[in-house]
Amino acid sequence: MDNIKSIDKDRLFQEIDKIIDWVIEVRRDFHMNPELGMEEFRTNKKITEYLTYMGVEYKSPVAKTGVLGLISGRKKSLNNIKTIALRADMDALPIFEENKVSYRSTKDGIMHACGHDAHMAVLLGTAKILKSLENEFDGNIKLIFQPAEETVGGAKPMIEEGVMENPKVDAIFGLHMAPEIEKGKIGIRYGKNNASSDTIKIIVSGESTHGAYPHSGIDAIAISAQIINSIQTIVSRSIAPLNSAVVTIGTINGGNRPNIIADKVEMIGTIRTLDEETRTLVLKRIKSMVENIAESMGGKGELVLEEGYTALINDNSMVDLVRNNAEYVIGTENIKVIEHPSLGVEDFAYFLKEAKGAFFRLGCRNEEKGIVHDGHHKLFDIDEESLKYGIAIQVLNVLSILGDS
Repeated sequence: MDNIKSIDKDRLFQEIDKIIDWVIEVRRDFHMNPELGMEEFRTNKKITEYLTYMGVEYKSPVAKTGVLGLISGRKKSLNNIKTIALRADMDALPIFEENKVSYRSTKDGIMHACGHDAHMAVLLGTAKILKSLENEFDGNIKLIFQPAEETVGGAKPMIEEGVMENPKVDAIFGLHMAPEIEKGKIGIRYGKNNASSDTIKIIVSGESTHGAYPHSGIDAIAISAQIINSIQTIVSRSIAPLNSAVVTIGTINGGNRPNIIADKVEMIGTIRTLDEETRTLVLKRIKSMVENIAESMGGKGELVLEEGYTALINDNSMVDLVRNNAEYVIGTENIKVIEHPSLGVEDFAYFLKEAKGAFFRLGCRNEEKGIVHDGHHKLFDIDEESLKYGIAIQVLNVLSILGDS
């Protein structure tokens, strides 16, 4: 890796080995004290304490409970000053943990079941290494500790409060613990990585009448049935076969008596797509079907849209950078190229709307230790040795840009 001039692999791991026990301790503390989205007040306090201890400048709170750290290089030898951002999400899940470990959650019904405790620990470890190297690079490093990834999405409000500006971020990197990938390996995905997700509410209005005289009313349930059947054809007949979309109606409510024609039905569902063009097309087709089918049957249909996360699309050049750095650290044989995108959502996508970057998966599986459970499972855990690989790759992601001139 001739473009990584600030640090070599052996030296990097020597530095990580000096702090890895501390990083594990940090991760376990977060794990024992989980907090739900937009309630990460203790987590915020701990992060700011760690940054203060490191001598890292920060702004807090951002977007209610988030933290923005800033490390500025002191080499002062480059003409083209750049700013690189690293992101970790902070929130836990409303899950009762059943792991029998010393660092088990102390809050019944709340658990770090998706690895966000590890994400924060990796970012703090990365910050500690980069702060110690600040004389060896120029440019800026933003440390984004983001709340509420699992719920309302803290990325967007953090961006609205300016975390990607002043100085403007040139590139951003994020990672996620991957229980499907063995410790010591990573997963990368070029291009489309995660789907967008939108919530739709469909309101069908008819006219109530006695069930013995259906011709006297307008049956909102019958209209709804036609709408449901029709919108299920969107994926098979309106979307190109090589594109992806999922249309789901999850709830339906209407009527109040078995012998009365219903005058109103409400349905709620989700739409998942992998690009903006498909997203726009699906929503347009649903709106048209809801309104026109209802009108053709004498009723009225209304579509209410609640926009969710946008699609996460990696920049291929940044994925190449992550891949090259990971090959340098863990070897080519330990890089897994993920074949298919996920239809799950991830609000790191909003950061990628503001700057080029890449989101990758950090293997944390260890079958010998029984660490095999998927995210959002009551027995989810990680092999903590994976933390050092996350730190090493993120350090090199920064230095391969800021240390290159």
